[in-house]
Order: sequence, then structure tokens, then C-alpha cells
Amino acid sequence: MTRYLSDGVTTFQVETEIIVAASPYQVYAVVSDLARSGEWSVECRGGRWVEGTPGSVGAIFRGDNERGRETVAWAPVIRGPWQTEAEVVEAVPGKVFRWVILDSARRRQESVWSFEVEAVAGGTRLIHHYRLGRLTEGLSKIFSGLSEPDRERFVEEWNAKLAEDVQATVKRVKRVIENG
Repeated sequence: MTRYLSDGVTTFQVETEIIVAASPYQVYAVVSDLARSGEWSVECRGGRWVEGTPGSVGAIFRGDNERGRETVAWAPVIRGPWQTEAEVVEAVPGKVFRWVILDSARRRQESVWSFEVEAVAGGTRLIHHYRLGRLTEGLSKIFSGLSEPDRERFVEEWNAKLAEDVQATVKRVKRVIENG
């Protein structure tokens, strides 16, 4: 079994941070409003809350996503529009907002996104993090059609893509908040 499919080993993990000239509560109010995510996300174009109180633990968000053809172009990933559902698993205003991607039966997968905020001189440190443990339902299908060398290549290239995406996201969040 490969290193990225072993129990307890993370497949994808990226994190970045930026300082935003606003309070932790202001930053949290923006990043916890997933319906606005189209303003800053590379792939999520927005969406809507479909269950629960928006932004609270247990609430479910249906995201509208879109991916271009150039993204890891050789791999059989979804291109164009698609939807995901995510459940909020932690929501502490001024501190952390965390959600997990659900599978087609609405079970939690080990695909976890978060924004963490903390007060620092000059504003707020915004940390954006993504971690994938076991392969999701969709990635399992992709991996089943890849050779071992291509699986390794995919993990390397997808981690690089994710790192670029989270970096772009925090820069866009900063711009949205600081430019009103």
C-alpha cells in the first residue's frame, strides 16, 4: 500500500497565513459566510445553506464549484461546474471556522477546510488550512484508474495546486475585507 493510502497518513495538507487589517471578529464574519466564498475562492463560486442555522455547527452548505481544464490537465478530475456539500464542524466567532466535505450519502469525509483567526499587532492573522486524510469518494474513483507512478505524481501536483489555491484565497479575503 502506498504512503498516501496508509492508515493515519495525510494525503493532502496545505496551510498559509496573511495579516488582515481588521479585528478577528470582522475577519471571522466574512470567512464564515460561505455563501460569499465566490468573492475569494479559486474554485467555489458561492452556494447556499441547505440545512441548519447558517454558519453554525451542524449546518450544511451546498457549494457551487468550477474548475478549468488546465488544472492538473493530464489527470481525470472534474472539469467545469460541480457541487459539493459541507458540514460545519467548528464555529467559534473570532477564533476558528471549520467544515468537512460530505460524501453522496452525507457522511463526513476526511476532507477538512478551516479558517483560523487571531489578533496580532496591526490586525488579524488569518490562517487558511486544508487537510485530507483518507481519500474522498471522488478521489477514490480517480485513484482507481491511475497507475502507481501516476498516483504519486497526482499527489505531488495536487498538493502544489492546493498550496497555490489557499495562498490566492487569503490574498483575496484580505482584499475583500480591507477594501470594503
